[in-house]
Amino acid sequence: MNWYVEVLKKYAVFTGRAQRAEYWWFALFNLLIMLALTFIDSLIGTYSVDAGLGLFSGLYALAVLLPGIGVAIRRLHDTSRSGWWLLIGLVPLVGAIVLIIFFVMDSTPGENQHGPNPKGVTA
Repeated sequence: MNWYVEVLKKYAVFTGRAQRAEYWWFALFNLLIMLALTFIDSLIGTYSVDAGLGLFSGLYALAVLLPGIGVAIRRLHDTSRSGWWLLIGLVPLVGAIVLIIFFVMDSTPGENQHGPNPKGVTA
């Protein structure tokens, strides 16, 4: 839960580095919260099948949009890539696979052009 809160504290921070744990814990809690809010939306009748979102899940998705982009960019920085690589996700199927590979890769040891290693380990 601490990783999730840390990402929210860095609401619109697109510089620096984020280690794998920060990114994946945020993704996990984000998924669980979205599932719970979608369930609540379907119970109270605010879920739209056409849109694929409900009132609460849609508001939540908007609220975590910037933190999600920020942590993804910082994760790419941790693997010595530019945040612009996030745009490869717009390529159907292949883009998502490439991003997942980048997100599961280990940190670049030591300091890189985006800052010191968030693990605190130097090479």
